[in-house]
Amino acid sequence: MRKIRIFEHISLDGVIEHDEDYAYGAWTAPYRTPAGMAMLLDAYGTNFDLLLGRRTYDAWIRFWPNAGDFPMANAINAATKYVATHRPESLEWGPVKDLGEDIIEGLRKLKSTAGLDLVLSGSTSLTSLLLDAGLIDEVVLIVYPVLLGKGKRIFTEKFDARELEYVSTLSTPTGVLLNTYKHLGPLKK
Repeated sequence: MRKIRIFEHISLDGVIEHDEDYAYGAWTAPYRTPAGMAMLLDAYGTNFDLLLGRRTYDAWIRFWPNAGDFPMANAINAATKYVATHRPESLEWGPVKDLGEDIIEGLRKLKSTAGLDLVLSGSTSLTSLLLDAGLIDEVVLIVYPVLLGKGKRIFTEKFDARELEYVSTLSTPTGVLLNTYKHLGPLKK
């Protein structure tokens, strides 16, 4: 059975990295280091597949296929991209597959197969949907030492409270923390 793991780059106040129409686009760049990249690559693992919402897929296709020859780009470009979309005929950056009409059912079936871990990054709608459906195994937050005040949040307004169990924390010399949590389920009242 595959694990589904969320990876999000996030500020201390819960804003995720989001470059489109945002005054502080690429705010994570000053904190990037070789040590941080090695830590992130180790957390992703050497082989994985991707889960992407359509907007994230469209944003990533503009960058990753032309990013050059380095380990993260090579891993992302080689990964099978499973995309939540209503326009599967326009998917061109592969290997790629759409999740079908019923995203939750498609992911339940995919998760039950043997294969690589599935990494979800960037899609707030998909992140909230999959957590609410109980399909997420791990949440990995790459936390940057900044407060942004406003911006795109990791979860949608419709998100229901969830309980996580602490697994580990790693840090870089620039103060970036890679926090890993196991998803337990709905928050107990």
